[in-house]
Amino acid sequence: MIKEISIGISMAALLSMLIMGYDITPFLFLAAAAGGLYYFARMRGLINVKNFETVSVAERRDFSFDDIGGQESAIKELKEALDFIKNHCSIKHLGIRPLKGILLTGPPGTGKTLMAKAAASYTDAAFVASSGSEFIEMYAGVGAQRVRKLFQSARETASRQKKNNALVFIDEIEILGGKRGKTTSHLEYDQTLNQLLVEMDGLKVDDNVRVLLVAATNRDDMLDPALLRPGRFDRRVKVDLPDKEGRLQILKLHTRNKPLAGDVKLEAIAKDTFGFSGAHLESLANEAAILAMREDSQEICQHHFNESIDKVMMGGKLDKKPSEADMKRVAVHESGHALLSEIVRRGSVSAVTVTPRGDALGYMRQTPEDDTYLYTKDFLENQIAIMLAGSVAEEIILGNRSTGSSGDFEQAVRAADTILRSGMSDLGVVCPDSLPQELKHKTITGIVNGQEERVKNYIIESKHIFNSTVEILLEEEKISGDRFREIMREKLN
Repeated sequence: MIKEISIGISMAALLSMLIMGYDITPFLFLAAAAGGLYYFARMRGLINVKNFETVSVAERRDFSFDDIGGQESAIKELKEALDFIKNHCSIKHLGIRPLKGILLTGPPGTGKTLMAKAAASYTDAAFVASSGSEFIEMYAGVGAQRVRKLFQSARETASRQKKNNALVFIDEIEILGGKRGKTTSHLEYDQTLNQLLVEMDGLKVDDNVRVLLVAATNRDDMLDPALLRPGRFDRRVKVDLPDKEGRLQILKLHTRNKPLAGDVKLEAIAKDTFGFSGAHLESLANEAAILAMREDSQEICQHHFNESIDKVMMGGKLDKKPSEADMKRVAVHESGHALLSEIVRRGSVSAVTVTPRGDALGYMRQTPEDDTYLYTKDFLENQIAIMLAGSVAEEIILGNRSTGSSGDFEQAVRAADTILRSGMSDLGVVCPDSLPQELKHKTITGIVNGQEERVKNYIIESKHIFNSTVEILLEEEKISGDRFREIMREKLN
């Protein structure tokens, strides 16, 4: 605002001088020179280095750890570390060195930034945030200066807010704190990281403003070892994908301001969304509300959530309409997947559709029995069978296969490779790196071919089921898992 007023006054003065007959050429020259010097200083980072984002306590008074769902373990571990900041008098009496840094690691969308903001509220600290990419410039020395400015800004912000604690949050710290020696053009990356190490080493418990650095990354393998050693990042908190109970908590948080219909079952939605992050679940709830609005519905129903799960997983519906022959082939393909899925585990099919979404012309969605983190050989072989069932169904029902199975084959080979690497193949425990490629190929091919023969027998015995499912899919484009199971019971009895 002050800058705009100054420019306006200057322009008015020059115009007045021009009207009065004065030669304003020298003034224009001086103005141009001053503007050039100011621009050069800005580019070099010498003036107005960075106005880092500052969030006052008043703006986040309603945000706390209670607003974060599905991360009970991470929150507990983080709170334990933050208690050292809150109880600084006790730790000084016991001679405990204060924590200088906390590193939040985990997949994207799991709530690392939210946890940093909640940590600032928990410790009643001034909050200053930045991103790792904001420190790297083509000019040498700018990044290091911005690091100094960041910590200085944190202390000044805390002083203005009359607080004793300040929390500095750096997102995507792998850009700023990557392993040194990788960049050969200039040492800007290394200088910036060195300055961060110096700033962290200078944090003391008896400072007027106690500064805690909290950083987030999903690529902790890229960080420099000097940054990870004790005395800098003293705690590494894993913020992982939520389990089923965690997903239920997150769904409750994101639907508390939405009118839900009586048929909505959040428990079922939580079960169907294995592998979803908090960001995925927030998008799911939002997409369901959008679908309800499009239908002029005053409430969000279960079918809105079911449709939104498909959209978040696969993308929006595409306008392209395959030919009738292609539609039939896709229907046969997806029916094959669904049939094998039900054979190996009853009740596993959630929906079968031939509606094009993203890169897929159709798909079969499974309902996981439970969140699984360890896989047995039987489980992996069943997954290979399900992946192969689409192409086998095409061959048996239609007489040939298509290129639509290439993605399924890649997944099947990866699952077979997992069996090999886990020591569950006929070779037993092996070193994959020293295993001859010919023997490795033969073993993986044998696993896949064995499951393919198994699938062929299942498909041949159940050929009569395909006519009904394909007919319904071509007419309605989608079959629910319950309806597919009804068809199987009718045809098998």
